[in-house]
Amino acid sequence: MSNYIMDLRKIVGHLTLIQVAASVIIENDKGQILLGKRTDNHKWGYAGGSIEIDEKVEDCALRELYEETGLVGEELEFFMISSGKEVHYIYPNGDEVSNVEIIYTCNKYHGELKPQLEEISELRFFDIDKLPKDISNPLVPVLDEYVKRRSK
Repeated sequence: MSNYIMDLRKIVGHLTLIQVAASVIIENDKGQILLGKRTDNHKWGYAGGSIEIDEKVEDCALRELYEETGLVGEELEFFMISSGKEVHYIYPNGDEVSNVEIIYTCNKYHGELKPQLEEISELRFFDIDKLPKDISNPLVPVLDEYVKRRSK
C-alpha cells in the first residue's frame, strides 16, 4: 500500500477513499498472462498499486511490476481504465476504496520472477482460456475485457 494511502488511512480510518492505481498485465511469448496470488485475500491478480503524489502513471505501473514480480517492463501499451461500482472494493482489513485503475499490457520485459512475499505468495503464467476462478473481485471486469479482446 502506498505511503499516501497509509497516511490518509490514519485520518479517515476505513472510510471509502478514491484510489488511483496503475497496473500491468504481463504477456509472455506463449500468449499467457502473469498472475500473482495475493497474501491478503488469497486471490489472483496482475501487478499494480496506488500512485504516489506527483508520480507518473507509467512510472507507478513499472514500479509496482518490479516490486511485485521482479520483472522490468521495457514497453507499456495502454489497455483500459477501470472504474465504477463494479470495482469498488473492501479489503480484508475493512479499508474501503473506489478504484480508478489505469491498466497497461507489456510483452517486452526482462528479469527473474520473484514475488514480493509481503503481498504475493505465488506467481504463475496462465493461458487466457484457463484463468483461475479465484480472481480478486475488482480485477474480474478487466480480465474479462482482456480475454474478450484477445479472443477475437
